[in-house]
Amino acid sequence: MEIYSIGFTQKSASEFFGILKAHGIERLLDVRLNNTSQLAGFAKQADLQYFLREICGAAYEHEPLLAPEQGILDAYKKHKGDWDVYARAYLDLIRSRRVESVLDRESFHKKTVLLCSEATAEHCHRRLALEYLSEHWSDIVIHYL
Repeated sequence: MEIYSIGFTQKSASEFFGILKAHGIERLLDVRLNNTSQLAGFAKQADLQYFLREICGAAYEHEPLLAPEQGILDAYKKHKGDWDVYARAYLDLIRSRRVESVLDRESFHKKTVLLCSEATAEHCHRRLALEYLSEHWSDIVIHYL
C-alpha cells in the first residue's frame, strides 16, 4: 500500500495540484489541526475540497486523529520548542489514540496523500504519523512529494 505526503507551503496552487494530479492522488487526508485559516490560501478546507474535486477528481477528508493537540503544537511552534520533545509528545498522542486500530485501513487502498502545511516532511507530524502507521501496517510504502 502506497501513501503519499505533501506540504502546501512554498508551492503555488498550480504546482501543488499539478503534483497531486501527476501522481494520480484519489484522496487527500488533511492532518492539520487548523485547516480553515486565511493564511492557508488555496489550502483552506472549503477551497481545497473544491479544487481537489475539480482539478484532480480527488476526495478531501479531514482527519483530526492524526493532528497534534493545540498545546503540543503551540509549545513547538509559538514557543520555539525542541523538535525531539514535540515528536515524542505527538507520537505518545497518536499511540494513545490507537490510530492504527481506529483509522479505516482499507480507505488507504485509494491513492492517499497526507497534507500538512510544512514544505518538507523532515520536521512535520505527517512524517511521524506515516512512520508510526508503517510500524503497525507492515505493507506501507511512503512517498514524499
